[in-house]
Amino acid sequence: MQLIRGFEIKQEDFNSARGEVDNLFYKHWEEIALNKDKIKLNPDWTFYEAVYNAGNLGIYTARKDKALVGYFIIIARPHPHYKDHTFAVNDVLFIEPEHRKGLLGYFLIKYAEKDMKKKGVSVLTINTKVSKPLDVVLERLGFKNIEKVYSKYLGD
Repeated sequence: MQLIRGFEIKQEDFNSARGEVDNLFYKHWEEIALNKDKIKLNPDWTFYEAVYNAGNLGIYTARKDKALVGYFIIIARPHPHYKDHTFAVNDVLFIEPEHRKGLLGYFLIKYAEKDMKKKGVSVLTINTKVSKPLDVVLERLGFKNIEKVYSKYLGD
């Protein structure tokens, strides 16, 4: 756990954080999801629990006066192309809009990065939405823009 400018940043247990994360998921979905009229939020908590129980899920939170104001959830596992290396990929990263000023996102990512490194992760990748770029923060942390992702809705 780390205290930074009135915020508590820490790694949390899946079962302890799930309810509060679930409450923020909807706000996060509302802000960034594409095709909301066709793809409704419906988290597969059984999947997350299984990944957590396998030791492959990192849940990092930011709290203000004990209330959850942000999270960074990471899935880490050996890469199928590079079995000698563990790659970690962010699943979700969200901070309540009123807490985005300042360096909270920077410190949340930095905290998770240090923990992932201690756990033997070789590479951490973070994807962001084009409409909500984090380029400045990520570049400041030493990340490099390495790939573009395109998306197309194929449903009815």
